[in-house]
Amino acid sequence: MARNKYDIDEELETPFNIGNFKRCGKYIKHSSKLLITGALLALLSTVFALCGPYFYKMVIDNIEKQQAAGTSEIKPIIIIGLLYILFILLSEACTYLRTLVTSKAGMQIIHEIRVDIFSHIQKLSFNYFDSRPRGKILVRVVHYVNNVADFLSNGLINIVVQSLTVFIIMFFMLTLDVKLSLAVLAGVPIFIGYMFLIRSRQRRAWTDYSAKNSNATAYISESINGMQITQAFNREKVNQGIYEKLVRKLNKSYIKAMTINNSIPLVIEILSPIISGFLYVAAIVLLSGEHYETGVVVAMASYASRFWGPIQSIGNIYNQLINTGSYLERIFDTIDEKVEIEDVPDAYDLPPIKGEVKYDNVTFAYEKDRNVLENFSFTARPGQRIALVGPTGAGKSTIVNLLCRFYDIQSGAITIDGHNIHGVTLHSLRSSMGIMLQDSFIFSGTIKDNIRYGKLDATDDEIIAAAKTVCAHDFIDKLEDGYDTVVNEKGSMLSQGQRQLICFARTVISDPAILILDEATSSIDTETEQYVQRGIEEMMQGRTSFVIAHRLSTIVNCDTIMYIDNKGIVEAGSHDELLKKRGAYYSLYTSQLMDSDIEHAASV
Repeated sequence: MARNKYDIDEELETPFNIGNFKRCGKYIKHSSKLLITGALLALLSTVFALCGPYFYKMVIDNIEKQQAAGTSEIKPIIIIGLLYILFILLSEACTYLRTLVTSKAGMQIIHEIRVDIFSHIQKLSFNYFDSRPRGKILVRVVHYVNNVADFLSNGLINIVVQSLTVFIIMFFMLTLDVKLSLAVLAGVPIFIGYMFLIRSRQRRAWTDYSAKNSNATAYISESINGMQITQAFNREKVNQGIYEKLVRKLNKSYIKAMTINNSIPLVIEILSPIISGFLYVAAIVLLSGEHYETGVVVAMASYASRFWGPIQSIGNIYNQLINTGSYLERIFDTIDEKVEIEDVPDAYDLPPIKGEVKYDNVTFAYEKDRNVLENFSFTARPGQRIALVGPTGAGKSTIVNLLCRFYDIQSGAITIDGHNIHGVTLHSLRSSMGIMLQDSFIFSGTIKDNIRYGKLDATDDEIIAAAKTVCAHDFIDKLEDGYDTVVNEKGSMLSQGQRQLICFARTVISDPAILILDEATSSIDTETEQYVQRGIEEMMQGRTSFVIAHRLSTIVNCDTIMYIDNKGIVEAGSHDELLKKRGAYYSLYTSQLMDSDIEHAASV
């Protein structure tokens, strides 16, 4: 569980893995036509732009010939100038079109990667989310995917185009003069050697930066979700200090990574004038015995200055490659996360059920060697109402979570109407259940949308009927837009009780064969609970129901009440039977009555 903290770096110590880039092939393949078009446009743009020095040479040669002949004609120079302008315009047009094409390709790649990672995340068990901050998951789906898509759509094209640009410049230089070309190329081995020298440090630096960025994002997400608690306990300054510390570490890691990155253009800035000087020395001194036209030397100098531009671009792309490698590690780490809860190969759909639920010697632990349930057994008959009570952490919610296969048991079996839940499809299993968990989560959208979440094809009349069943209709109807009232994520504009009523209506409308109510009325006031309880009683008719309730007054009419503790059932029976035993349930019930009397006396 150590990684479930915002200040713990995610450790991925594998070496640079080119295989991760090979795995991106399927995303590239789907956008291959756009990427090829973008590459061709980029190549055309480069060729048009690189013709410039040849136009310089043509102008200088023409002027020298006219001077030698004693003539002065402006027309050839104007024609060359117009051709040069035309080539520049064509280059810019190709660049513009290339940007549009690669942007479209990038968005396609982003779409596919996000769909894949989001689809996989939805299949992961609760264990995965229990062991990670939400922010660390979020940064992978958003930030890392954006960077990877940018590299796959632009970086790959650039590395091809810039490499071809180098070879095109070399071709132009070699057609002008071979010896001077070799003088220009003398700095290349030095640059390549430096790139190999820093590659390991560069990767470690960017991996550390992505980890620190993940930490900061995780803390922001946690802080936003817990803002009410932060302000209630005056934690603003403390939290600000924590965040400033995380950002300082983030900035430090970024500066370190950028320092290494920026050393590449620095090396080029040093090499470029040295090579240019060497070129002129070679032309003037070393090759003084040969005749060189002025146009050739000027064109060579222009190509020499342009030669290091794509070299620097390749260096920058290499930086991006290193960064992308660290992002891909985390993206594929998520996609490769084992799905612990999934359909077995021969899983079948659970047929219509009566609702007999049987736990047979079930043992379960969240962590190894720390069992929550041990050899747990009981049978619920169809239509029976089962209440689970006991101390916090005894395993009450665990029992119903196992029935829904939110977690898988270590040993034993759970069956519904004789069907082992491990052998049926998850969709058919969970479709047979109506679940009201402790967390009354509200999605962004309208109240109507939130209730319809339980039955996507529900009519407006069905939605209203469900709301009336749980006594939510009155407060919804009084809202300005009624059922069309827009609520934000988590429903902050609603009271906690109102949120719980909406979630309860969502469960009611699903019309389940098995009903699970985990602290379903914990956030509703006592008066409202009396009305809701009538709706609950009506809904339980003909359904096998599991009720976990803090208020024991809400479960006295259940058929069987099970007191859960010490990894199993301490005692079980009806309300009256358990009171006669004067055991654990009796102590809990009388203690709660006493607390209720004290509260009543204090309020009088």
